[in-house]
Amino acid sequence: MAKHKIVVCDHIHQKGLDLLAKEADIELLNASSVPKSELLPLLQDADIAITRSSTDVDSAFLEATKKIRAVVRAGVGVDNVDIDGCSRKGIVVMNVPTANTIAAVELTLAHMLSACRNFPGANDQLKNARLWKREDWYGTELKDKKLGVIGFGNIGSRVALRAKAFEMNVIAYDPYIKPSKATDLGIAYTSNFDDILACDMITIHTPKNKETINLIGKEEIAKMKDGVILINCARGNLYNEEALYEGLQSGKIRWAGLDVFNKEPATNNPLLDLPNVYVTPHIGANTLESQEKIAIQAAEAAIEAARGSNYPNALNLPIKESELPLFVKPYLELVQKMGFFATQANKAPIHSFKIIAEGEISQYIDSLSTFGLVGALNASLGDKVNYVNAPYVATERGIELKSESKSAQGGYKNKITVKLTTEKDIMTLSGTVFDENVQRIVEINGFGLDIEPKGRMILFKNTDVPGVIGMIGTTLAKHQINIADFRLGRNNHNQALAVIIVDDDVKKEVIEELRAIKACLGIENVVL
Repeated sequence: MAKHKIVVCDHIHQKGLDLLAKEADIELLNASSVPKSELLPLLQDADIAITRSSTDVDSAFLEATKKIRAVVRAGVGVDNVDIDGCSRKGIVVMNVPTANTIAAVELTLAHMLSACRNFPGANDQLKNARLWKREDWYGTELKDKKLGVIGFGNIGSRVALRAKAFEMNVIAYDPYIKPSKATDLGIAYTSNFDDILACDMITIHTPKNKETINLIGKEEIAKMKDGVILINCARGNLYNEEALYEGLQSGKIRWAGLDVFNKEPATNNPLLDLPNVYVTPHIGANTLESQEKIAIQAAEAAIEAARGSNYPNALNLPIKESELPLFVKPYLELVQKMGFFATQANKAPIHSFKIIAEGEISQYIDSLSTFGLVGALNASLGDKVNYVNAPYVATERGIELKSESKSAQGGYKNKITVKLTTEKDIMTLSGTVFDENVQRIVEINGFGLDIEPKGRMILFKNTDVPGVIGMIGTTLAKHQINIADFRLGRNNHNQALAVIIVDDDVKKEVIEELRAIKACLGIENVVL
């Protein structure tokens, strides 16, 4: 079995390394302790690289790569990644945007509380000056204060909910969300930025781009309340630092809590000289829990990219995900996995590939078709197919492409179906997304199931008679294969379909032994 080589360029949590090491089709090279001057030669035969902020994915990095097809940035920021250069070389860039969500949320709350009660100043006076002067430390309360939240994504929305627990009056501003995303949570929403500027406290949680750089400058600060408190635990340069300095020095801004700066390390930043600024050195992701999550999610993304089943959180796809509603993205990931699943379960030359979309998601049928097709072709073509050339490759191979949009039917608000027709058979999969990103395959060839599209799976179709589950379990146990999950669907023709998720690789001889079970009507092995 050919192995995919994954190079870990920077230090990540051990659990991420363990996850990579246990996969039989992955060759792990942990180069995190290798001097950067010696790293580049190690990339020549790598398929995937995992990096953090210590490794620049620049022209030298890209020149050193001969076959690399994806870079996973284990974290949120990609300031050190030449995304355009990667795109020119056909390298997909991915990040891990949600693993540090809670860490960043809680740091924001810590800055808010510190700014209100001046904890750092009181601590310093008592510990270092050995002064007990309670009269110096009159603060203000969060209760009944108005908090303006700029950016209502994963972090901003959670800050808002926690602020409500402090009995604050919270108002959100984000032109890229539906107002109902805020109002459904009991948070006021405004499309007028001046409403945010009128708040007692403002916290910002937007990405750094052309629209948000210097989003708050001298003009915006002039409109704010006297004694406003400003918080930034997102990205540097969202507040204009010169205007921020002036506002703090004049007292217009009472306090500022900052974790990020225009230029980092910020050891010489003039804001550090002001007594009403509380700072931390960009530690938004620095919790033990978030580092573990980052490593695990980066490893999982690298494995999926290596196998070609999915490129989670890709940043340089031809489809601009930032311009799509948030609910669409998990459907794009799901449909690619479903296409990859279908071609593994129905191994034969493809005649036609069809996507059926039901509900609001049907408005994005073209994007779904592209992602699904990449998944379907990846099983046979690997890195020769991408989101740009997939339709052309399919046409060259004589594959008929079809799509169909429908209104919502049945019990699902949104549902997508992949129908793959080959010389051998027809494979039909349906899936949906629950909550924000709980992806599920809910039907396979007419059998109702509930499957997370992830891991090693055995598809076992059989006559619905007693004893089959026991025989399957006995066979797998004999070969020391652990069952992680067992899902069963039945139809009206006295047939059953089991999807068995296992922790270990399933060798050909095991499949053949299972096939020999008298009731077996068909068996396939799928790895996502």
